[in-house]
Amino acid sequence: MPQRVALFPVLLAGAVLLLVVHGLGRFVYTPLLPWLVEDGLLTVQEGASIASWNYLGYLIGALLAVRWHRVAQIRRTLPWALALHVLSALLQTQAESADALAALRLANGISNGLVFVQAPSLILEWLARQQRVSSSGLVYLGVCVGLILSSLLVSLSDGYLLGAERWWPAALLSIPLAWWGWRQLSRLDMPDEEKAHSAEEPPSGKLLDRSSTPLFLSYAGAGMGYSLPMTFLPMVARLQVEPGDFLIGGSWLVVALATLPAPWLWNRLGVRMGDDIALRLSYLTQLLGVLAALLLPGAVGILLCAVLVGGTFLGTVLLTQRLARGLQPHQGPRLSAALIALYGLTQLAAPWLTSIWMGMGGSLHSAFWLGAGALLWGLFWMLMVPRRR
Repeated sequence: MPQRVALFPVLLAGAVLLLVVHGLGRFVYTPLLPWLVEDGLLTVQEGASIASWNYLGYLIGALLAVRWHRVAQIRRTLPWALALHVLSALLQTQAESADALAALRLANGISNGLVFVQAPSLILEWLARQQRVSSSGLVYLGVCVGLILSSLLVSLSDGYLLGAERWWPAALLSIPLAWWGWRQLSRLDMPDEEKAHSAEEPPSGKLLDRSSTPLFLSYAGAGMGYSLPMTFLPMVARLQVEPGDFLIGGSWLVVALATLPAPWLWNRLGVRMGDDIALRLSYLTQLLGVLAALLLPGAVGILLCAVLVGGTFLGTVLLTQRLARGLQPHQGPRLSAALIALYGLTQLAAPWLTSIWMGMGGSLHSAFWLGAGALLWGLFWMLMVPRRR
């Protein structure tokens, strides 16, 4: 019974850390970007390039987290990753050039990648000891709340802050939340050596086989497809929607609100219809959202994109990870780590290709066709994944 009492603060601590690095670190850039452009701190093309640096940092952090996967390594690395987040967040308030901001977003991305992989992994190990693994997905609600909080911080501080000063609310709030979250996790009663035995067992079987290869190819499309609207939708709204429309400042809030039921909804759909069928439905839903922004320029398209993509992308992550373990249960952690790295790589490519496209004279809005194509690719390869009961 005492272990059950301790469950909530542990899950809350994990959710808070994901809120900090993903909501206040990574995704706060999306609603901030239109204001940074309006303030003259960045151009739209520079904003796309800076997003790529953050995604590169995330990929580096995720790969480091895969290497430092044991409990003892996580205990040593996680506080330093959080410190890197806080430091880079504070320094962003002083970044008056695109180059300085790019370097800081790279550092912030590294911290995000490390924490986003390591914190849930540490909690999962602890939950396994409590025989409560089914509760592990609740930590990802921190991402949903972080999206809402980032939107509110940016909109509520508008009119009071300008340029690089706009980073201050997220930076200051990160400090107590990061400290509290790590303080809770540092108290977990877990032997550091517990994972060493399983880590010494060599993975059996090929990582890529007839079942997993289509899943990898599909997930590559997911990473690229979702990152365009999740990076640039507020900027597109600012360019397309009539002045004074709620969506100019509120499109990101709509995305954030749409994410709240997503973990529960897609988990439920996966249980009822099978993870593979639910995953195909999630790709189709995201594709329709991106196409809405492309084919219905203006408020209606922006709103549909915000709801359909915002309410789906976390479900795609959840279902893919669970389906991967079902396809290769003997090497689930290894397969999961490889999928995380692939997702990070392809979402890095999307803003980079967008920057190149705009440098050639293309528009930010038309770059969304890249996202639509990537999601169509993902849907096609999901149809090739063998059905499992």
